Amino acid sequence: MPSFMSAYGIAKLDPTAKANLQSNIVSTLQGGCFFGSLIAYWVADKYGRKPALIVASIITIMGIIIQCSSNGHIEALYVGRLFAGLGVGAASMLTPLYVSENAPRAIRGGLTGTMLSFWVNYGTLGNLKGNAQWQVPLALQALPALALFVGLCLCNESPRWLARSDNWEEATRVLARLRHLPREHPYVQMELDDMRQQLDNEALLVGGASFVDLQKEMWLIKGNRNRALTSIGLMFANRSMTGTNAINYYAPLIFLNLGIPAAQQGLFATGIYGIVKMVTCAAFLLLAADSLGRRRSLLWTSIAQGCAMFVIGFYVRFDPPVKGQAIPPVGYFALTCIFLFAAFFQFGWGPCCWIIVSEIPTARLRAMNVALAASTQWLFNFVVAQAVPHMLVTVGKNGFGTYFVFGSFCFSMFFFVWFLIPETKGMSLERMDDLFGVTEMVKEKVHNDEEAHHKPAEVHETTATVPVSNGEKATQAHIEDDEVRVVKE
Repeated sequence: MPSFMSAYGIAKLDPTAKANLQSNIVSTLQGGCFFGSLIAYWVADKYGRKPALIVASIITIMGIIIQCSSNGHIEALYVGRLFAGLGVGAASMLTPLYVSENAPRAIRGGLTGTMLSFWVNYGTLGNLKGNAQWQVPLALQALPALALFVGLCLCNESPRWLARSDNWEEATRVLARLRHLPREHPYVQMELDDMRQQLDNEALLVGGASFVDLQKEMWLIKGNRNRALTSIGLMFANRSMTGTNAINYYAPLIFLNLGIPAAQQGLFATGIYGIVKMVTCAAFLLLAADSLGRRRSLLWTSIAQGCAMFVIGFYVRFDPPVKGQAIPPVGYFALTCIFLFAAFFQFGWGPCCWIIVSEIPTARLRAMNVALAASTQWLFNFVVAQAVPHMLVTVGKNGFGTYFVFGSFCFSMFFFVWFLIPETKGMSLERMDDLFGVTEMVKEKVHNDEEAHHKPAEVHETTATVPVSNGEKATQAHIEDDEVRVVKE
């Protein structure tokens, strides 16, 4: 927005300095998100999912207040965005974790899920003057955090965290309430039995519950290591390398690159982009997440996203927009591909990655696994936020190479999913151990332990001098199977 650029002196900078400052402002939030997602893991495991989410919402509100009060002081803006990032990063890790641990398996994918921010920016630019144009959108970001805080005060703790904390009475009460069934119902008891069995299996494989023990459990057990690496790979590819966050963060700049000159027109196009994302994401979560499944959704959208990015890249390379001239027909097709890309992303990679990384880990490692995945996403979001303004200036004429880079990553993700990602729809969280081979490891360990316990002792024959009481002369004894026979002379 022009008022924001004027308040912070961005408008006076040369293009390179402007790109540096823009990337720094955006990426400060990503840096806070990275650390927030890692810290939230420890809080969620020690104190519970619900308290951790409440704290995350409070920190986010504090960060937004600092940003709104910065009033042209860039240092205060950085501090506010860092604080908000800590809260947003924590919430991004905790929300899918909390939902996956509470939701029934049949609809778990449909419950894991920014349109409004785009339209708020558009509305304030046209109807407000001065600093209010950017302060009001910033302040309104606190509303979701406030709603999260109020809503969580009315919600229960995760039944799986309660079970992990050995509070089975409360876990039974909460689970029965969530399923709207009596405590003695077979479905409730089956879920509790699955939780108990998974926790027992995990303890059998490693034993302790210290940080070091959990790291051993994650990285030394093949099934758990594969799950951790799968989560990292999905989140690396998810928002970072598909190009979606490049559009989210720099949509007006990208629309300008494609030929839409005015700031208000760019924000209007960005608002349409937000509507497309919301509608297609809702359609996927309600209609396809638990019917079409995760794997198929990821496969076909990888190819579709790559094609959309390549069309945009070819347009910018061979028939780029000319300032002051009308956008050519192929330019409108390229703009349409931006919206198609948003639809493809929200029908697969957007929601699917969060669903998978929150449902595949074991009970003891779930918070750590999701934190690792979320921090990976925010780390590479930081890289993208830093890189995109420079890529649009330096990677080929008019930045056409930017779209080919992201499109190539989209195509490569097809092969990643084809060879490495299993289907998880309809499976309970506790049955993921079967999918990744951990259950077989437990059975093998139990079988080996039983064999060792029942194996007959080996016979070792030797001789020893055995003292004999009552003045009898000591003699050699024959030792066999721990029995000593004394031969008296």
